[in-house]
Amino acid sequence: MTKADLVEKVASEADMTKKDAEQLVEIIFESIVSTLNKGEKIELRGFGSFRVRQRNARKGRNPKTGAAVNIPAKRVAYFKPGKELKEVINTGN
Repeated sequence: MTKADLVEKVASEADMTKKDAEQLVEIIFESIVSTLNKGEKIELRGFGSFRVRQRNARKGRNPKTGAAVNIPAKRVAYFKPGKELKEVINTGN
């Protein structure tokens, strides 16, 4: 599903215009991004949680040349599905 598909689905399910649905989806995405950027977690009961994890600096290898490469430390977004989401996916409903 793409962002456009999501906007279409929200518009049809909520009986709103595509423009309003797109604005709603944008607000939700921006809220998620800004919350994660602050280092806070987002917990959506029945769906899952978003968190930011710190990855330490490490040594890697360039697969083409085999040369050692320093990979800097960074923050990465992480999603952990909730129990209900796991159950729905695994039962196929």
